[in-house]
Amino acid sequence: MSANFQWVHDVVVEQAQFSKALLHPKHWGLWFGLGLGRLLSMLPLHWQMRLGKAIGRFMMKFAKGRVKTAKRNLELCFPEMSDAERQDLLKRNFEATGTAIFDTVCAWWWSDKRVQNHMNIKGQEHVQTTLDNGQGVILFAVHCLPLEMGARIFGQFNPGVGVYRPHNNPVMEYLQVKGRLRSNKALIPKKDMRQMVRSLRAPDVIWYTADQDFGRSSAVFIPFFGVQEAATITGGTTLAKLGKAKVLPFFVERNADDKGYSIEIGAPLEDFPGENELADALRGNKIIEQLISRNMAQYMWLHRRFKTRPNEDAPSLY
Repeated sequence: MSANFQWVHDVVVEQAQFSKALLHPKHWGLWFGLGLGRLLSMLPLHWQMRLGKAIGRFMMKFAKGRVKTAKRNLELCFPEMSDAERQDLLKRNFEATGTAIFDTVCAWWWSDKRVQNHMNIKGQEHVQTTLDNGQGVILFAVHCLPLEMGARIFGQFNPGVGVYRPHNNPVMEYLQVKGRLRSNKALIPKKDMRQMVRSLRAPDVIWYTADQDFGRSSAVFIPFFGVQEAATITGGTTLAKLGKAKVLPFFVERNADDKGYSIEIGAPLEDFPGENELADALRGNKIIEQLISRNMAQYMWLHRRFKTRPNEDAPSLY
């Protein structure tokens, strides 16, 4: 079993828990910012996107550490690109990062009707057919910047179970739970294998991502774009086997005209899981590369994807 999961007993979140402690003065600044975001979410979407891009360009000037990380990721992944091409992609990525603020705000606070006015869905029949066959669905996604809106859109036709990392800040934890439960039946901490398996066997739908560096434990080191030895988790194989589930690629993007969002769900992967975790992980990384390549500017390049090296004594790539 993958060490990225734990057998945690009955940890499932079905409602956001509000307490008076969330109103403590130390949280007032955060509440003010969130209130401002709520007001801005009432603007037309293309206005929000213009403002978000400006915020992203501002971030690029002052968040030097994040710029350095994203730039290095692009250098490692796409050595064939010219410096000018990577710089253009970096700029567009930071603009997309700024607009992701509004993607999240809108996903958490927009009404269902407004979401439906700005969405397009392809492939939902693959989900329904799989569930009708009595099998759970694992949506194999990547950390693209509009992912919050992708989950909210998906919930318009088939609410699922969200797998998430509880936030360290209690106000943000309350708001992310409240926001995500607008389109999900429940939330499960990302290490709770028991509840994931139960949900899949119900059968139900959960999201799964394998595109970030979660450390050395249970990782295999395999190619990812231009990096030949990228730490990659193998939990998808374990989860699909125990949950008796099908794996369906899931893609979401912000439309080029900044007036809506599109999600596309692929057909269930054939012969997955296989008999070999390594082969499954290699196949998974190829799918991840294909999903990212559909809109590279909207991927989360700010994460230190290659911080774990096969040799612990090897120098950092960053």
